[in-house]
Amino acid sequence: MTAEQPKLSARELELLRETIRLSEESKARGRHPFAALVADEQGNIVSQAGNNSMPPEGDPTQHAELVAAALAARTLSPEALAHCTLYTSAEPCCMCAGAVYWTGIGRVVYALSEHTLLGLTGDHPENPTFSLPCREVFARGQRRVEVVGPLIEDEAAAPHRGFWQS
Repeated sequence: MTAEQPKLSARELELLRETIRLSEESKARGRHPFAALVADEQGNIVSQAGNNSMPPEGDPTQHAELVAAALAARTLSPEALAHCTLYTSAEPCCMCAGAVYWTGIGRVVYALSEHTLLGLTGDHPENPTFSLPCREVFARGQRRVEVVGPLIEDEAAAPHRGFWQS
């Protein structure tokens, strides 16, 4: 049984689609097709990042969600971060969920679920996914993080189609 997803405003949907556009940019740069951004309560973009985790020059810890969350944390107070939303083209992995939690961002909106992503990536060695939904990571914390997603998965899957095949 899945809970009904809250409706997103036009601006929120625009921000989520922006992460998909940014994931296409990452792909065009030869990076993994993931992207994220952090927006404040008014929908102003505070930070954004594409994925930069591919070796040899990339850092495997530099997932888009982690980078965007870290950049926002350098800019905003903990009180302001609590009212921010991290929008992401794909569900945050457990590492990125931890970054969201520790930076104090109060909400996550994602497009592509980890389960659907696994169907697209298969057993590709550059994306060994965890079968651990971000909701489960956040549920173990002492602070609540609201999660909305998956949403517009077909749109979010487009940059991944054909990317993970050898």
